[in-house]
Amino acid sequence: MSTVAKILAKNIIFAVIFLIGFFTLSLTGLQGFIDHQHQQHRAQILTHAITFQGSELERFSTTLHNTYDYDYLSVRDQAKNDVGTFSKRKIAYATLASWLHADDLHTITAKPLTAKVSYRLNQDELISWFNTLSIFILLVTIFMVIVGTFLTSRMTVRANRKASEKISSMISEEIKQAINNQQDIEQFQLPSAFNEVNTTIQQLKEFITTKVSKTEELKQTAYVDPLTGLSNRNSFAEFFAAYAKHTRGSSFGVLFITRCTELRILNKVHGYQEGDRYLCQVANILQRQIKNIEGASLFRLNGSDFATFIPNITLKASQTYADELTGLFNEYQVLADIDSVAYTGIVNFEIDRPLGELLALADTAISIAETKHKNSWYIQSYEKMDDSNAMGYGSQSWGKEIDYVIEHQNVSLLTQLIQPNARNNRIYHEILARFTNTAGEQMPTASFIAMAEKLDKIILIDRLVIETALSEIRKKNLTEQSFGINLSSRSIHDEHFIIWLERRLLKDKDISQRLVFEVSEFGLQQNVKDSIYFINMVHRVGAKVCVEHFGVGITSFKFFRELSPDFIKMDGSYTRNIENDKNNQYFLRLMIDLAHRMSIKVLAEGVETQEEKHTFDEILVDGCQGYYIGKPEGI
Repeated sequence: MSTVAKILAKNIIFAVIFLIGFFTLSLTGLQGFIDHQHQQHRAQILTHAITFQGSELERFSTTLHNTYDYDYLSVRDQAKNDVGTFSKRKIAYATLASWLHADDLHTITAKPLTAKVSYRLNQDELISWFNTLSIFILLVTIFMVIVGTFLTSRMTVRANRKASEKISSMISEEIKQAINNQQDIEQFQLPSAFNEVNTTIQQLKEFITTKVSKTEELKQTAYVDPLTGLSNRNSFAEFFAAYAKHTRGSSFGVLFITRCTELRILNKVHGYQEGDRYLCQVANILQRQIKNIEGASLFRLNGSDFATFIPNITLKASQTYADELTGLFNEYQVLADIDSVAYTGIVNFEIDRPLGELLALADTAISIAETKHKNSWYIQSYEKMDDSNAMGYGSQSWGKEIDYVIEHQNVSLLTQLIQPNARNNRIYHEILARFTNTAGEQMPTASFIAMAEKLDKIILIDRLVIETALSEIRKKNLTEQSFGINLSSRSIHDEHFIIWLERRLLKDKDISQRLVFEVSEFGLQQNVKDSIYFINMVHRVGAKVCVEHFGVGITSFKFFRELSPDFIKMDGSYTRNIENDKNNQYFLRLMIDLAHRMSIKVLAEGVETQEEKHTFDEILVDGCQGYYIGKPEGI
């Protein structure tokens, strides 16, 4: 509450108390005066009665009426006969008159006339005077409250200001003395006369400390990657802007963008914990590499990309660093038993160009590096990009490698078990394809598929994988087992591919009945009509359909009633820490119940711990896939 409000409240309370006291005393005094007036009037009536005889009652009544001011007067004889009655207008201020008993009738027996006199004196003038005085006092009181509040508040504010200025002056002097005496400002205390101020200062210190701590926490969230502890993309953007402003074109350096190409595969096959460990290990390798390089900075840009900036070196000099990095990645690849670790694109850190251009140039360099040997690097410069013959070199290189794979059928197949949670459940092994380049080295699968889709060659790749899978199954007499094959959304919505697939499956009908085609939820949603046509065709030939990465999009079960898939495979994001995540457990129970009502089996991927497997068994998932269940093996 403000100072003015407090003063006003106090003044109102004082005014109410004053008015209550004033009116109480005034009413008491006025009532006493009226009572005294009646006592005097009774004596006067008796005095008049003595001067009249018994036959003169009528004249006695007239005399009283003419002599005194009555509101009401009645004189009756001994036989109670009315001798004379006089009555005036209605009593004014009736309520106030009632409080003062001014409206009471008074009766007296006038001897020797033996007459009974009832009367009420007219008190209108007295009550009117009192009413006017009361209103005046009330208005004066209100005026005094307002004026008093205004003056008091001004005086209080002025006094507080002077006191504050005096205290501030004294505190400033004490602080100056503390600084001159080199006293630690954190331990600074005012003299004992200012104990309350010391308490407030301490509270302020604690408040500021808390706010600074929370600000640092927010800064950590906004600018630091929680997994690796490195600065994130926001920090990188600010660093680029600040570096450009500070150097003003007078400095130079090299930017390395390192892409962890195995992340998607590790997350799917081994689980997200294994993917996190992989990212942390790559981050540790990059940090060790720049540890002794002055001015070098490392950032994590997104899920799979790291940015390393090394100032004051040329592209030629950066090759030594890149070769050392490739060597470290090769060592880690052997230890981790994975297909590759990461590929690096290298560009000049030209601050006069937009950051987006630098990153796009580095992305092109990574695409080219992925067509070379494992964990390789590639330097891309604007001079090369300016050469019209080299503008699409990254895509051209990938195109050549994809064409080589298709022409020479350079694909090998692995399978990973999906374990049923009950003996009567018939699940399958998922087929995982691996592709080999012209140098005989295995290429990053995720990048290969992405570039095949980009270059519109994914349908040919899907056909190659299907042909290879059918051939291997027939060749190794695995017709009693069931296998899952991944298809792209482009293929299932292509009319010619569907015609070819139906004919090819009918050719090997005994194997077709053991196949499950996996398509992403997002891919099916892109064209529902064509998706339904594809699923109906697959069912006609006896094969089955699995909707993978289920739960990351917004899909109604009406959509699934129309599609009628045989399996849904929950996205791996639901697997991580499922044993402790009650919300995910509840969601999965709901999905499983609804799916089972439509005769759809539910699978979980990315299962890598016993606790996760046990939880999925409890919530009645039909099958589990992941590193804990089994590693990918040759078909």
